[in-house]
Amino acid sequence: MFSSKNLRLTILAVVAALSLGATTVWAESHARIVRLSSVEGDVQVDRNAGNGFEKAFLNLPLTQGTVLATGSDSRAEVEFEDGSTLRLTPKSTVEFSELALSDSGSRVSNITLKAGQVYVNYRAKQKADDFTLRFAQEKVKLEEAVHFRVDLEDATAEIAVFKGDLKADGPAGVAELSKNKSASFNLADGDKFTIAKNVEEDPYDAWDKQQEKYHDQYAKGGSSSDYPYGFGVSDLNYYGSYSNVAGYGNLWQPYFTGAGWSPFMDGAWVYYPGFGYTFVSAYPWGWMPYYYGNWIYAPGYGWGWQPGGWNAWNTVPRVTNPPNRTVAPQPPARGTGTVLIGRGFSGTPGVPARHVLVEPGSAGYGIPRGAADLNKVSHQVQQNGFATIRTAPPSRSGWSSPGSFAGSAPSAGSSSHASSGAHVSSGHTTSAPHR
Repeated sequence: MFSSKNLRLTILAVVAALSLGATTVWAESHARIVRLSSVEGDVQVDRNAGNGFEKAFLNLPLTQGTVLATGSDSRAEVEFEDGSTLRLTPKSTVEFSELALSDSGSRVSNITLKAGQVYVNYRAKQKADDFTLRFAQEKVKLEEAVHFRVDLEDATAEIAVFKGDLKADGPAGVAELSKNKSASFNLADGDKFTIAKNVEEDPYDAWDKQQEKYHDQYAKGGSSSDYPYGFGVSDLNYYGSYSNVAGYGNLWQPYFTGAGWSPFMDGAWVYYPGFGYTFVSAYPWGWMPYYYGNWIYAPGYGWGWQPGGWNAWNTVPRVTNPPNRTVAPQPPARGTGTVLIGRGFSGTPGVPARHVLVEPGSAGYGIPRGAADLNKVSHQVQQNGFATIRTAPPSRSGWSSPGSFAGSAPSAGSSSHASSGAHVSSGHTTSAPHR
């Protein structure tokens, strides 16, 4: 006879086994995970977890069934494993209808644009992959590298191609488009279309180009490791560098780290049905170092990330040799709600500012992409204790423009340090990333 005590022990053992095996289950299933790589303003996400729409934040894993929506003054970017990107401008909604692996190992991505405007840069790194974008009654199945824009309104839609070729298949037939051509669809009349031999400029084209320039520039250089994935690589190369640490090997470390810095200071535990809690880092580079490889603490060097473990997905970051009195990250014991750690995501890039204060321990926290050569700024921090990054004035859409920044040390009278820890200049305030 099975006693109630034995039953309880068995249940606890099963739960513990499932918790330890969550990483393996996720990695070995046909489910796929893509990265929410940029969040600016009010972005909402329905993760298909039964909670409806909730606030989206940087580095959130996106899975099949997720719906992402931007507000009237917000934008978002999603990175796929091969470095392909999907960008949403304000008042846009997309659904990730299918994110899966086929039996052959190819990636299947079916995305539905429900409203608004998106930019797609499909890199086609693996020819066997299946990437399809749907809007209205049209289907765009991508078979080669292509960069394009889609606008969807109540009665009309438009595709504009910047690079490459594509075909849009719908009720009125197939619209074949090549570089610098566009097609307009009349959704009130069977999706009939007309093709133009030009692409009209859109206010958000500049933002898309700036984001693309950033990825192209930093995905290629600065890396000391061969990554099997493309998402997050540009941020690793921009926000940090590798060092050969005696006794520990080649370790990546973000710039600006101080002796008391920990990679687990800020972020959140997010619950996913079937897989439990997953740690989400608030740092702009915080994707690969938390889901692959291993964090190592080296005396005299601090925390560094060792790449590897590419066949597993770590829902809980792996830690080696933590310093005394340091507790490795532990997920909540129960519950299904999101649990913020430290400051959470209060310093996520995207807030328009003329100056951003950088201090030891910030690890790039709150620093916009493309805000200068952070390696040089890191030396300023080491020498002076702090530095400022001067940004461009806000653009007409209300956001500062990545790629147009210049790093500089603070000049006399150009800045002040308020008691709140904020750096105030030119009428804008940015929270200082102090610990």
